[in-house]
Amino acid sequence: MKKTYTNLRVRYGETDQMGIVYYGNYAEYLEQGRTEWLRELGFSYKFLEENNVHLPVVNMNIDYKNPALYDDIITITTSLKKIPSVKIEFYYEIHNQDGKLLIQATTTLVFINSITNKLMRAPSYLLDKL
Repeated sequence: MKKTYTNLRVRYGETDQMGIVYYGNYAEYLEQGRTEWLRELGFSYKFLEENNVHLPVVNMNIDYKNPALYDDIITITTSLKKIPSVKIEFYYEIHNQDGKLLIQATTTLVFINSITNKLMRAPSYLLDKL
C-alpha cells in the first residue's frame, strides 16, 4: 500500500530538559504524517471537512524504541494497515537521520458525518484513489 515519507526537524520546544523529545509530541508527529499521506493522495483535511467528513482519532498506540533529540531530522513513514471502511487505520515508523528506529505506532480514526454527527463509510472519492 501507499507510503509517505515526511521529514521534520525536532525543535527545541518539543524537547524536555535533557534535549529528548517529550513523549506527548509524537502524537503531533503522527498527525503530520497522516495529513501528508492524505495530501499526497490528493485530499487535505480542509477538503474533507468542506465535504462534511471529520476524522477523530479513537485509538493510538506508540512503542518507543529510541529517543529523538533536539535538532534531529526525523522521517515519519506513514502507511495504511488495510483498506478503510468506517474506520481508517494507519501504521507509522519514525527514524532519525542515522536510520535508527525511534518509534512504531498505529492510529485508528473513524469517519464521522459532520452534519449528522454519526459514523459513515469512507467516502468513495477516497476509496477510488486507493
